[in-house]
Formats: sequence, C-alpha cells, structure tokens
Amino acid sequence: MQFFQSHGARIAFIDLPATGLDRGEPMVLVHGFASNHAVNWGNTLWTQALARDGRRVVALDNRGHGESQKFHDPKAYSLIDMGRDVLDLMDHLGIPHADVMGYSMGARITSFLAANHPGRLRSAIFGGLGMRLLMSDPNYLAIAAAMDAPSLDALTDPMQRTFRAFAEQTKSDLAALSACMRGTRELLTQDQAAAIRVPVLVAAGTKDLLARDYRELAQLIPGAELLEIPGRDHNLAVGDKVYKQGVLDYLRRRP
Repeated sequence: MQFFQSHGARIAFIDLPATGLDRGEPMVLVHGFASNHAVNWGNTLWTQALARDGRRVVALDNRGHGESQKFHDPKAYSLIDMGRDVLDLMDHLGIPHADVMGYSMGARITSFLAANHPGRLRSAIFGGLGMRLLMSDPNYLAIAAAMDAPSLDALTDPMQRTFRAFAEQTKSDLAALSACMRGTRELLTQDQAAAIRVPVLVAAGTKDLLARDYRELAQLIPGAELLEIPGRDHNLAVGDKVYKQGVLDYLRRRP
C-alpha cells in the first residue's frame, strides 16, 4: 500500500504493473460506497484480470474508506473532491490519461470526471449505475441513517440492513460513511450526461434494483455501449465473469 496527499486528505492506493504484454494503457479503478480497493477490485479478481491483459492497474481507497483518511464532517466529501483525488493520483503517478472504471458511488465519481475532465479519460466505465443513482439518489438519507444506527439489529428496513451489514463486513468507519453519504449530493443533469463525449460503457446486473434504469442511462450518453450482466444484483454483478470479459473486450476494441 502506498500513500499520497490530495487536497488535505491522505489517500491510500496501489499501483500494479502489467503481468502480460504491457499495452501501455493504465486502468484506474474507483470503488463503491462502504467498500475499498481490496474488496471491490482485489477480492473479485479484477486487478489480476486487468494486469494479465497487459494493463497497469491503479486503484485507490476513496477518502473516508479503507486505509485513506477518515473525516466525520460532510463538508469534507463531494463527488467533485473525490474525483479530484483520482486526478491528483494520476498526476502523482505521471499518468496523463487513463481508462477509468468506477462501480456504484465510484461510477458516480467517474461520471463527473467524464463530464468535466474528458481529456484525462481514454474511456469511462460506469458499473452498477443507472439514471436514478446519477440524477436523484433518493435513498441517501436512509443509508446515512443506517450508518448512524446504534446497531444492525436496530434496523428493520431491508435496504438499510444491507448497507449497514456490508459496512460492518468491510470494517468501515461508520461515522465517516455517514458523512460521506451526506456530503456527496451533487447530481449530474440529463443535459450534462448527454454532453459526455468520452467513450462510455454502462454495465449493470439485470437484477440490480439500485441501478435498474441503466438502459436509459446508456441511451442518453452519445455512443455509449451497454453491457448487461445476466441474473446478477448490485452486489454480485461486480465480480461476475461476464462483467470482466465484457470490459476486457470493450477495452481491446476501443480506439
């Protein structure tokens, strides 16, 4: 694990060399809420698959997550700031542009990078993301409340219990997660999404209730490709072999 400073936050990251024939095309990975680089991308064998395909793999722990610095003030979090952490990491490593893949909250971060910093992205892959998560995200207060609850047993709502159980499983700082959820409230408008000109792949499980309107998102972004992961929900899609193969195929045929 390595560390660097990004706008007042100590950010943890890994930087893995290609194990196959080096394509000279780095891949930056941005994990989801309550996860970290190891859970989202290591345990699911993404880092290994990408490195074997000849790609340098860079993955960070978002601020408030994993081994990166934790803040308990919502003002320390925004999708813009977390996207800036990604760009700062690329600058720190001397990477002028890269393919960037985010999952769930990480895909929201990546969408803002695609909209606001297109010159830094060779392509953008939005995993587990649909129109509702990108443009409204109505569940955020309930998710933050789940992090604030005294225990998992105190929660009865299935969605809240799922998020709290996952946060405990990843040994996350619950107060930091609550602050992160309350702080990352920027929304991308339909006009902003429709103006994205970076090559985009939208990938989601066909049983993903959180990203269930992923097809509409793919239709909105000009030239975006769609990858459906059969029979998978939000949590199980990320490690599915269909997702991995679809992304590798997309990267290989992308100019």
